[in-house]
Amino acid sequence: MSAESTPEPAIPGDDGNNGPRHRAGSRKKDRSPRHKALLITAWVAAGVVVLGGTGAGYVYFKLNGNIKSVDINQALGTDRPVKVDNGSENILVLGSDSRSGTNKKLGGGTDDGSARSDTAMIIHVYKGHKRASVVSIPRDTLVDRPECTDTKGVTHDAASGVMFNEAYSTGGAACTVKTVESVSGLRMDHYLEVDFAGFEKLINELGGVRITTTKDIKDPQSHLNLKAGAHTLNGSQALGLVRTRHGVGDGSDLGRIQLQQAFIKALVDQVKHIGVLTSPTKLYELANTATQAVTTDSDLGSVNSLTSFADGLKGISSTNMNMVTMPVEYDPANPNRVIVEKSKAQMVWTALKNDRPIPAAATKGTATGEAKGVVTSS
Repeated sequence: MSAESTPEPAIPGDDGNNGPRHRAGSRKKDRSPRHKALLITAWVAAGVVVLGGTGAGYVYFKLNGNIKSVDINQALGTDRPVKVDNGSENILVLGSDSRSGTNKKLGGGTDDGSARSDTAMIIHVYKGHKRASVVSIPRDTLVDRPECTDTKGVTHDAASGVMFNEAYSTGGAACTVKTVESVSGLRMDHYLEVDFAGFEKLINELGGVRITTTKDIKDPQSHLNLKAGAHTLNGSQALGLVRTRHGVGDGSDLGRIQLQQAFIKALVDQVKHIGVLTSPTKLYELANTATQAVTTDSDLGSVNSLTSFADGLKGISSTNMNMVTMPVEYDPANPNRVIVEKSKAQMVWTALKNDRPIPAAATKGTATGEAKGVVTSS
């Protein structure tokens, strides 16, 4: 991805006033002159973690061998939205909730080897690669999942009115991308996935993430206990923060998304100020952890590919990221589920397809959580 000089319009924040919730129930990183950079731009729910880097000999092959990739394009075939060639890119980022091994200990649940998508975000990088819009998809959204073929070649029948994260547990990355493309009408250019264990290790390697909380956050289920004030979160605490539903607000997935979005901005701010290039050892440790933490589409499945990709993203700061939640409303039949507010959601998809800012009207009056402003960058 090469940066371009074409100016682009400012992206407004989501300044729409969200309407009242339906209350039928509780809801619950410059380059070294002698080396190509080992660069990390970390965003997750996930946040999102993107690493690019090159090295020589053992280091290069070690890092390259860490990266796991899946061939999304082969699995999805040609029945996909047309790619819009306007200089923008769409990246689907998932935080996966595996139910086996280390992830089981971190995420809870039974050790049955299953997995689901715990966090899902569409990152739209605008032409010029200086700005981005991030659209979070609530995992509790009821959607129509299209017929899809997973990366093992197994075809899964279509299903109506199922939770969004069921797509991942059914057919993994390929079925999730297929579902997102069906819901949005946008072609996903890339796919990135971070699991619980990888996320926690990466935050620890970064030395933690500084945030400020305006309220106490306590949630035994996510092992989180933060008093109001400034904190440097270690990996375990950061994971607890982006996973908590019951620690603050109304216990909804929408509230959790607000916490995730605030954490991502804090993470992006911190990564840009870390002087890892002054310590080759630290740099390698960080690169090693990051490459082990991510699964990518096959187009990004090498250190060189990730370097090029991440180098094109380093100009994006948190102030140039507009973060919204896909417009939804509470399901009248089940207040613990949400459904797509189609007319407003279409405003989001149309804006991104045309590489334009998301209008504030797209989220005005839609369902929202009660955790906005609880977490900020320190």
